[in-house]
Amino acid sequence: MARYDGPVCRLCRREGTKLFLKGERCNSEKCSLDRRNYAPGQHGQGTQRKVMEYGRQLREKQKARRTYGVLERQFRRYYEMAVRIPGVTGENLLRLLEQRLDNVVYRLGFAPSRAAARQLVRHRHIEVNGRPVSIPSFLVRPGMTVSVRQGSKEMPSIHESLRQLGKSREMSWLVVDKVALSGQMVQLPSREDIQIPLEERLIVELYSK
Repeated sequence: MARYDGPVCRLCRREGTKLFLKGERCNSEKCSLDRRNYAPGQHGQGTQRKVMEYGRQLREKQKARRTYGVLERQFRRYYEMAVRIPGVTGENLLRLLEQRLDNVVYRLGFAPSRAAARQLVRHRHIEVNGRPVSIPSFLVRPGMTVSVRQGSKEMPSIHESLRQLGKSREMSWLVVDKVALSGQMVQLPSREDIQIPLEERLIVELYSK
């Protein structure tokens, strides 16, 4: 499956906000956005163009896609699923993205970034309800337990991620056992739980045209 494999710091600079694609590095002095707070490319420091409504909608959609590491076709499918779920479409969309297994592994603190969490899932280091799952887009439901496979519990990267994060990524909709390296989704996340600076209504307006 095709996936962006270029320098991810360019994506944060293009969106003008931290997408935390490199984990805790984004909070350090090495953050590219802090050092060069302008868009990449030869025109990045040029005169700012007037952003039209379509441009604002597109930027919000790209920001969401790049934050969760989802390609356009898959993102569109999430939107179509969100439309069919009762409630606010924009919030449903973000909730579906948060339910992705790679995102849940990241939220539990087992990986420093969603990309690292995706790799753990693909390499079959993660189990759901005691069974290995290697599909990052697997949707975790309330009541499901996500854990590190028994043979992978000594991986230094997992313990280092938990040590560095401490309580900074604890979520009210997830319960984590740092000793057993497991966690459970106790409920679906609310919009207040999803602390990502996104205007999801702009995404809905873009796809509603």
